[in-house]
Amino acid sequence: MNLAPLPAAPLQLARLEAFVFRCPIATPVRTSFGTMHDRPAVYVRAEDVDGAVGWGEIWCNFPSCGAEHRARLLQTVMAPLAVGRSFTGPAEAFDWLTERTAVLAIQSGEYGPMAQAIAGIDLALWDLCARRAGQPLWRHLGGRGDAVTVYASGINPDGPEDVVAARRAEGYRAFKLKVGFGEARDLRNLATLREMLGPGVPLMVDANQGWSLDEARRMVDRIGGFGLAWLEEPLRADRPWAEWQQLARATGIPLAGGENVLGWPAFEAAIDARAFAVLQPDLAKWGGISGCWPVIERGMQAGLRYCPHFLGGGIGLLASAHVLAAAGGDGLLEIDANPNPLRTELAGPLTSIADGTARLGSAPGIGVQPDLRHVAEIAARGC
Repeated sequence: MNLAPLPAAPLQLARLEAFVFRCPIATPVRTSFGTMHDRPAVYVRAEDVDGAVGWGEIWCNFPSCGAEHRARLLQTVMAPLAVGRSFTGPAEAFDWLTERTAVLAIQSGEYGPMAQAIAGIDLALWDLCARRAGQPLWRHLGGRGDAVTVYASGINPDGPEDVVAARRAEGYRAFKLKVGFGEARDLRNLATLREMLGPGVPLMVDANQGWSLDEARRMVDRIGGFGLAWLEEPLRADRPWAEWQQLARATGIPLAGGENVLGWPAFEAAIDARAFAVLQPDLAKWGGISGCWPVIERGMQAGLRYCPHFLGGGIGLLASAHVLAAAGGDGLLEIDANPNPLRTELAGPLTSIADGTARLGSAPGIGVQPDLRHVAEIAARGC
């Protein structure tokens, strides 16, 4: 499948800013490797010399101090490089910033955080260009329709049936459970949800890199009867592809990953390994749209299902939705099932789900105009 070429959109930046928000939460979000006790977000505002504005988001969930650090990287490293410089479009800006900071990333050991800051800038630039063109982002990228199929994600191991019931009542028709909390607990939760949902409802699990190869091989035998749509990150993302291939051969459950694969060479190796059936790059973690667009195309050409990873605020979620709509295919959009006003207050049409589907509409760019004062107010109230 060939995607539309990314459009040329010349621009010159006049301003580049990062804004950090934290929202206290009553119920922590748990993974096999750590717990989130609040919900952070770093939003990026880009403005060109003609006054056009676009918005992006930088991944910042871990470590707990990461949001402020990534914002400072944008303010002190990226903005001085990019502001005032002319680019043929966001893709050139992405390549230029990546190249100009490559040695600094090596020297400082900050490859991931710098890549995340550049990704957030890239998202803001594409939003800016789509708004300037008067087009929704999905159409600006060459998409033919605004509908996306969604699933409820990040379902904690404590009382998952309550979360699933609530999201099902809101219109969700697919669900992803967190696993990696001990075999007995994982199996009990899976049995409960499968009985609750019935055999035809898509159910996925995410181990968040929680198992060794031996543990994963044992677990796929135990969970093989639950009719899972995919098993996400059962192994550490840095394990040799030979281990992933062994696991793929040992189970009929499709394996999913990609949120912790960073860079074109690494994605190329992942696709060539043919261990993943579901490819999940995170636009706010590496690549933005400029870097991930060719990855998505290559993956789909190889027969992989493109399902973008995202677990953050509303701006990055909307960008992910528009890219999925533009790419087409049968992929699902990940929407966090846990309370997070930094997501819901800015998610626009993604707060309205009908029979498992959301419509993005035709408003320019990602379709929302953030009110930062209001965002600060809702963050302070918590949930």
